[in-house]
Amino acid sequence: MNRRPFPPDSAPDPTDRPPTAPGRRRVRLLLAVCAALAGAGGILLVAVAGDHPRPVARTAATTGADGLRHTTVGVSAAADACGRGWRTPRPGLQVFDVHNGTASAAEVYLTDSSGALLGEVDGLAPGTTRPILVALGRGGYAFRCLVEDTDAVTGPTVRITGGRTVSSPAVQPVNQHDLIPPTLAYQTWVTAGFGGVVAKTDALRDAVDRGDLAGARAAWLPAHLAYTRLGGAYGAFGDLGDAVDGTDAGLPDGPRDKGFTGFHRVEYGLWHHQSAQELRGPADRLAADARQLRTQWAAARMDPLDLGLRAHEITEDSLQLDLTGRSDFGSGTSLATARAGLDGTAELLGVLRPLLAPRYPGLAAAERLLRATGHDLDAVTGPPDALPRAQRERINADLGELAEQLAPVAVIFDVRRTS
Repeated sequence: MNRRPFPPDSAPDPTDRPPTAPGRRRVRLLLAVCAALAGAGGILLVAVAGDHPRPVARTAATTGADGLRHTTVGVSAAADACGRGWRTPRPGLQVFDVHNGTASAAEVYLTDSSGALLGEVDGLAPGTTRPILVALGRGGYAFRCLVEDTDAVTGPTVRITGGRTVSSPAVQPVNQHDLIPPTLAYQTWVTAGFGGVVAKTDALRDAVDRGDLAGARAAWLPAHLAYTRLGGAYGAFGDLGDAVDGTDAGLPDGPRDKGFTGFHRVEYGLWHHQSAQELRGPADRLAADARQLRTQWAAARMDPLDLGLRAHEITEDSLQLDLTGRSDFGSGTSLATARAGLDGTAELLGVLRPLLAPRYPGLAAAERLLRATGHDLDAVTGPPDALPRAQRERINADLGELAEQLAPVAVIFDVRRTS
């Protein structure tokens, strides 16, 4: 499922964002994590977008304009200097202004005595400063500095011995080895799912070949939904995935362009009065591509780093494509597509749950919202713009909140450098 491109004739959406570099994407997701965890009892992995050049003048803690205690700490490739500047540890909600005085970019983590992460800054440029907002209670804490082209170092442990503050939730980082078992389990599930995709696209092709366009319209949606449920794997499908489920984005002649293929090409023809003769080529191509994709998938290896990100991106795609009608080429079934995407998300959360449950206190709430959103989508039919206003707003709110609650999944499973 390669659903990221938008049709070129769509109206600009002020919420659309260009692709971001991995570090910038992590920062954007970190902000969503903060919002999602505000109701879960704490602050996790906090950073703000942008590098701010700022002289590192103060070394003692001061009170900032926000009314919070601020402590400037330094970045260094030397263990005894990583986190330097934290001289008067105290409990409570506070800000660490992390200043990179080295000549290279760096990542910096604030960890507890178990090595779990309480906060981080990623891609911190030389000479710049970014804050980590965190609540600290009793315990031992240390900064971990990962300066580009040098070994990771952990600074001195700082201990807080008093106060009643409860620390922000800390998350044990995952490594690539942790993600291999759920990735293999998910690959097995996708492999089984391809059997249904191929059978249903064959049925769609056969109906078109018979000239039974009413039967083809009835067969189109089951085939497309079977493919959509495999959405967590779309990053591994490559160009063939675009051929199967791409839109007309970037094509000079839009939906009538010769390069427009796949489910949406057949959808466009079926619901825009094209003849069976006009549709035989696109339907045959779709069925052949689905079979080739199944064969290609059998030899593919999904990147374990994609699992957590896809759990969030499927819902993000539903918001940007399905609820706006950008994925609708005539069938009026984009809400059903969004519902199938929830099934794919649920499967991803299921395989990740053993690793996720001890790391994300908001998981139970996210799973409840996932079920509630499915229930609300099951209760509606037709295109989004045909829904009564109250129902449309409810669906939009469901998926918007779900995207926020799944953002931490992407961040938690972002494998971090350890050496």
